[in-house]
Amino acid sequence: MALPYEELADRILGGWTGRIAGNMLGKPVERGDHWTREHIDAYLRLTDALPLTDYLPPPPPGATGFELRPEWPRCVRGGIDGSCRDDDVDWSVLGLHLLETHGFAFTTEQVGEEWLLRLPYLQTFTAERVAYRNLANGLRPPLTATYDNPYQEWIGALIRADVYGWTCPGDPRRAASLARRDAVLSHTGNGVYGAMWAAALIAAAFTAPDVRSVLEAGLERIPASSRLARTVRGAIALYESGLGWSEALDELAERTAGLGWIHTVPNAAVLTAGLLYGEGDFTRTIALTVRGGLDTDSNGATAGSVAGVMCGAAAIPPQWSEPLRDRVSSAVFGYDGVRIGELAERTLRLATLTQ
Repeated sequence: MALPYEELADRILGGWTGRIAGNMLGKPVERGDHWTREHIDAYLRLTDALPLTDYLPPPPPGATGFELRPEWPRCVRGGIDGSCRDDDVDWSVLGLHLLETHGFAFTTEQVGEEWLLRLPYLQTFTAERVAYRNLANGLRPPLTATYDNPYQEWIGALIRADVYGWTCPGDPRRAASLARRDAVLSHTGNGVYGAMWAAALIAAAFTAPDVRSVLEAGLERIPASSRLARTVRGAIALYESGLGWSEALDELAERTAGLGWIHTVPNAAVLTAGLLYGEGDFTRTIALTVRGGLDTDSNGATAGSVAGVMCGAAAIPPQWSEPLRDRVSSAVFGYDGVRIGELAERTLRLATLTQ
């Protein structure tokens, strides 16, 4: 179903804005082994910020045990003046550049070439850093994903997937296919499925009537027997049983115990819960997702992207969008300081090719 041009433009800008805002919300507490769900809420109570309806407050003087990430002064209320640099946004920028340069028929090898040309090695992490090193040493896909890589199912490929959803509005199948072609450079198994799932969610968010329909569209694009699919279905079942958000996350944490806080599967559980219990409200969705812990900035970014596409930029409350000053800090060569609006306009041009 083709969307009217103005609506499509608003939803794509909503996706970019939502991704950046959700990332900024979660960035100060991005360390899932320390900033647990309980610890995040303790900080919010300490700073009188529950319910969470804005960016995190700065830490009060003398507070101990609540040390935020070093970048926190630029990521909290009153300190935000444009977006902070973060890999969760860098990958979206680089993905846009990839599609503009090589088109929708890009190859996995071309994904790797753009990494080497456009992104500094030390601004990559876990599976992406391993794949980058493997590329520099002359390996080609799929060996770039499997050689000496203990992070193959971590969340990195999922956070690279948004641009494929934004440029395939209403077409989750195509979005997932593009995301897979990117993801196999660095990931396998649930790591790849996570990217396909996220891209499909975002593509579906343009036309789906509600969050449950978005999640169903994502599930249709990944193997039903995968641990990722089983975990997402489990989260949906807990929500539909009437269990509260916190109790549902307790149960999901038990089911995914031992995978670590950067693995795709437990983060997808937190993200699914945030989307469901957020019930389509932008602020509630990103707040609950970040409060869920684990990889907070990545989960907040993806939740913000889905919610931003669903509601459109015009409906995102100004406390999230205005401090961003329509400006992106980026490590991607040639893009530092680019306007969010420009990124959205360029994404829109690509999306209209698929409508």
